This record gives sequence, structure tokens and C-alpha cells, in this order.
Amino acid sequence: MRTILNFNAKWAFTKMADQVPAEMPTKWDWVNLPHTWNAIDGQDGGNDYYRGTCYYAKTLDKMDLPTADRYYLEINGANSSADVYVNGKHLAHHDGGYSIWRVDITDALQRDNLFVIAVDNAPNDKVYPQVADFTFYGGLYRNVNIICVNESHFDLEYYGGPGIAVTPQICDNDAKIIINTYITNHKPGQKVAYTITDAEGNLVASATADTEVELEIQNVHLWHGRKDPYLYTAKAELTENGTVLDTVCARFGCRTYKVDPENGFILNGEEYPLRGVSRHQDRWGIGNALLPEHHKEDIELIYEVGATTIRLAHYQHDQYFYDLCDEYGMVIWAEIPYISQHMPTARENTISQMTELITQNYNHTSIVVWGLSNEITMKDDKDPDLLENHRILNDLCHKMDPTRPTTIAAVSPCPIDSPYIQIPDLVSYNHYFGWYGGDTTMNGPWFDNFHKRWPNIPIGCSEYGCEALNWHTSNPVQGDYTEEYQAYYHEELIKQLFTRKYMWATHVWNMFDFGADARSEGGENGQNHKGLVTMDRKYKKDSFYAYKAWLSDDPFVHLCGKRYVDRVEDVTKVTVYSNLPEVELFAGGVSQGKKTAEDHFFYFDVPNAGETILVAVAGDCKDESKIRKVEVFNEDYRLKEKNAILNWFDITEIEGHFSLNDKIGDIFATVQGKMVMLDLMGKLLPQKGDKVMGGFEMNDAMMQMMGGFTVLRLSGMIGTMGINLSKEDLLDLNARLNKIKKPKKK
Repeated sequence: MRTILNFNAKWAFTKMADQVPAEMPTKWDWVNLPHTWNAIDGQDGGNDYYRGTCYYAKTLDKMDLPTADRYYLEINGANSSADVYVNGKHLAHHDGGYSIWRVDITDALQRDNLFVIAVDNAPNDKVYPQVADFTFYGGLYRNVNIICVNESHFDLEYYGGPGIAVTPQICDNDAKIIINTYITNHKPGQKVAYTITDAEGNLVASATADTEVELEIQNVHLWHGRKDPYLYTAKAELTENGTVLDTVCARFGCRTYKVDPENGFILNGEEYPLRGVSRHQDRWGIGNALLPEHHKEDIELIYEVGATTIRLAHYQHDQYFYDLCDEYGMVIWAEIPYISQHMPTARENTISQMTELITQNYNHTSIVVWGLSNEITMKDDKDPDLLENHRILNDLCHKMDPTRPTTIAAVSPCPIDSPYIQIPDLVSYNHYFGWYGGDTTMNGPWFDNFHKRWPNIPIGCSEYGCEALNWHTSNPVQGDYTEEYQAYYHEELIKQLFTRKYMWATHVWNMFDFGADARSEGGENGQNHKGLVTMDRKYKKDSFYAYKAWLSDDPFVHLCGKRYVDRVEDVTKVTVYSNLPEVELFAGGVSQGKKTAEDHFFYFDVPNAGETILVAVAGDCKDESKIRKVEVFNEDYRLKEKNAILNWFDITEIEGHFSLNDKIGDIFATVQGKMVMLDLMGKLLPQKGDKVMGGFEMNDAMMQMMGGFTVLRLSGMIGTMGINLSKEDLLDLNARLNKIKKPKKK
């Protein structure tokens, strides 16, 4: 019988070695797995986290292993390339940091054994990812096991798969279940005993066959997402003369689904809107070396917000998290880290990572789509090698799994007529109108335009979001990193995206703040702060509750602005979110009235004098906070960028006149504004066809987006192109803009 031994405890670790040790090191550090060497330096900014080869070493007495014919070392995650040595002998090399892989160590074992695993996350041009907005944590950051099996056993070597594949097919009220098993050293006379049990453990079907069997479940209980995530269990036992040699199990659900270009996602014949979040797998001070309780907390937070779908970006996640998604009824987008920069030298790695993703995750009912790539056309959407790579991956997915469609996450400026868009079955776009540029109002119309141009291609939004830290204001503006602007942004995006029925899925970027060591913005370097929840999972930002108000059925009321206490205005705006139809707000015990809101967002104007206790009441739910009148704005609430030439609040603004804080498009809409801008910046402004930041080529979509940037934010953008404006240049331009009146609003 199969025995799985955890091999996590007490590994010797070093960054300092330059070769495989011949004996157990005595001066290395002791660590337990899971482990990453970038838990701190991968999150503190500077883009200087250690990337190179590190070594792990551990001894094993073979007498501590149970008697078996074959022994396999199972590595659940080693980022991003790794080599396994046993007693000095090199046994295996693996490229790809997010999948399971196994090594047959049987013939290398002696009585006393030295295991060494060299893990390397150094830059190269053969393994994805290499360019992306997240930290590539190095390490043995998931479990390592030893699997002990009979000479005949369910396969352990084919791309890290489970050795069993379950394919349900729904037929009216029943289900046909096709089970395939894959056996190493399959001998004549050996049979496989198959059983299916329901969620209560009752036997519903059984048979003895060879490596394929078809079983039937009568009156099948369907898996129906969050509403009813019902799971069956298939078990296969390899037997010989009545003796069980090996056993594998797979949980699965029975469901039908399709994606309709007009009506969105259809689950078991019912419309089931996919509205949810994306997830990165790291945490503050832990990196990606997560424990089961971390995964459980993540799924519970995602479940609380009411999400029906998760995009597991941008790589294969831990098997335990996929299990949780099955159990909690999440609909999952699973993808490989083919991201940002196409590398002609790494095609084989995209193929191997996709093969691993599908082989290892085929049985997870929660997964409904395979993602081919993310923002891969940053430099060129017509590169023949890039397009061929995608066609190969698309065909591979359909061959390996005819039951699931493919998709892509296209970067915002990618033209909707690009040949890249035509390759997958479904399309989603990453758009940040209202944050990196443009305006929040541009989001919905953009999707309407795509839908009009391609009415038969299901379209979704794979990323949208904006950053928020513990900064606050009563007058939020794009780019200020306040919790209030993030809340406003998501209010607007919710109303635009959730009311467009044709959108097959929407995924907030991101559920949690995450490590991005190259980032230097928002006042806290080393993180992307677009999360609805902080990286340590301790604080749910106000925008978390905006989604909960739309998506969750659990009654609640939430007062926004709990971290924004000190306020200078005599009358202040207070926002309340609730999924109940009516909210009453009390200030200092005095009712401010009752309000209803179809969009679940309730706004009150509240007198601000002294210290006031606020209480929001909706049904049986209450929430409490406080505000305090101050005469001078609390500077602790205001972001001060350490590296900025100017901060937005340092800019002189004259009411009714332009400034650097106004948008390019608005300024260019006036004759005087256009003349001033072209006079000082005309030669510096990107033109159609120019190569700009990140290798983007300016096209019509980017030109339109650029019009949505404020002048100040554009100055930062062209700074990344090596064009630097001085403080004096910007102040001079601001002074000239201050003299130009804004057109009166019609």
C-alpha cells in the first residue's frame, strides 16, 4: 500500500554555497519547510531581493522508511528551477516554480542518505515568469514528501499528476462518470476496483475493470457553486489476487456550464454571474511559504465578500487551495505564468507548465477555464512567434481537456482587432481606467464597444482596481492612494461592470495586497496595494464591504471611514454600505434620517462638531465609528511620496482654472490649454507609434487613455522613458495653466 511521509522538518539551508556538499553541512542554517529566502527582502522595496541559487540539505536513514518497492521524492513547489541530488548523484532537474514534480529516488538510496536540493530563482530566458508585477520568491515553499509504493502503482511521474482522471457527463437526471487510471508496471492479472461514494460516504456505484471504466450515478446531485458545492469521491484500488497494491482517490462534482456571449456564465442551465476577485499566494513576513491555515483564512475572506469566482493568478496554486475552492463552490480561472514579456527561448516551458497545470488539476470541479497568458502583448501583439506559441497552447488545452474552454487576460492597450484576441475561446481584458489613466466612466463603454464589435466572443474583465493605504481625505482624487478614492473607484466599477449581463466574468485586482519588490509608490515600498484586504489579512478596506453589499446574502451594515477620524469640515460626508434595503444613521444619538439605495451605497451629510459617535442601523445589524472636528488637517492622513518631484497637494490650484492636477484631455479641449501644453511639452508627449514605458507602442487605445492622465501623472510616466522634467519646469507649467479658465459645464 502507498505511504506518504512528510519530509519538511529540519533542513540545512544556505545562500553561500557554490556547489553540492559531499556531506551534511554543519554551519548552514536550520529551517523547516515550507520556506522562502525572500520573505523579508521580497517585500521591502528596492527591487533588490536575492535571486540566485540556494541549497537545502537533509539526511535520512533508510531504516526510517517503511518497506516498499519504489520511493519517490515529491516536491510541491520549488521556485523557480531546481535540481535534486541524493548521495551526490544528480537525479532530476525541473523548470517551473508552481507545480508538483516527483523524482524516483529508489536506486540512489543507501543506508545513510544525504539529500540536497538546489533551488534557483535567478533571472534567465527559459523559465516563466521573468517580468511581472510581483515578487518571484525563491525556495522550497510548499510541502516535500516521500511516497512509498509497490512496484506496480498508479503513476507518479507523468507531469506530477494524481494517476486518476474523472470526467463526469450529465445525462438528464443522471451522470455518466468516465474514470481513467494510469498505472506504472501494470502486470497481467492486475485489476482496478472502482467505487464512487457520495458526500455522506454512501456507495453509489462500483465496478472492477482495467484502466478505464464508465459508471453511472442515478439522480445525480449537482455541484452548483456557492449555492450547493456537492462533491462525490472516486476511488481506484489496484489489486492482484485480492490484495490491494495501491489506492488513489479524487473528489469531483457533477455540473454543466457554458459561457454565453449575451447572458454570461450559465451553470446547470441557470444564469450564474461570475463576479469575484484575483488572488496572489503570499503574505506579509511569510512570503509564499504558506501553511494550511493561511489558505483557509484566504478562502473564508473571499467567501465572506460574496465572490462567486476567483482568478488564481498568475500561476498554479497549492493543491489544498484548489480543494478548498471545490468545497466552497468557487468558480476558478487557472493559468500559467506566461506573462508580460514573450521569450522565444521559453516556448517549451510554457508547454510543460500548461501540461502540468492540466494534468494535476483536471479533477477539480471548481476550475472552468484554462488561462493561456497575461498581458503578454506588452511589446507586440502581432509577433509571429508569440501567436504560434498561443496557438500551440490553445490546441494543447483542447486536446488534453476537451471539457473546458481557454481564455487570456489581455493588457488594456491591446487592440480589439488583434489576431491574439482570436485565439482563445473566451477573452478578458485588464483595464485600469480611473487609476493609471483615463476615467472610471470609460470602463463600461469600452466593454460595450468590444461587445458590439465581437458579439459572438464572450468578454470579461480580468483585472481592475486601484491602490489604497492608510491615507484619507474628504475630497478623494485619482492617484491619491486614499482609502476613500479606492472606495469611490470600486463603487463606480461595480455599477458599471455588474450591470452588464453579457460580461462572462469580472475579477477585482486584487483580493489581497501582495509583494512586488520593484514597486515604489503609495508611501510603502515593495507592495502592490490594490487589495481589498491588507497583506497581513488584518484589515478589510472599505471597498471590501462595497463588494459584500452587492454579492453577499449575509445581512450586514458597514460604516466607511473608520480610520478617518479627524476631519476639518463643518459638515462631512459619511458613507454606509449594506445589502439591506434601508439604513438609518445616528450621530451623537440623533437620527440623520433613513435612506434607501438600490446600489447598496448610502450617503449622509453629518454635522461635525467635537467628537461624534456614529451608529449605522440596518435591520438587526449595527456598526459604529466616530469622527472628530479639528481645525487643521491631520497630516498623518496625507501621502507624501518620498521620490516625487511634486506631490499633488503641493500644486497651486485656482478655482475655475486649470492646474497640473487636471487631465490632459480636458486641457487639450481648450485652444489656450493646447497651445500651452504643446509649447512646453509637445516634443515630449508620446505620439502614435512611439515606444513608451514597458515596451508599449502608442496606439489609438493608449492615446485615448493618455488623455485621462493628469499632467502630473503623465510627467511621472514620461519619467520612466528617461525624460525628466524638473520641479521648476512643472511649476512654470502649472503657473501658465492657472491663467486658463476651464470651460463652463453644460
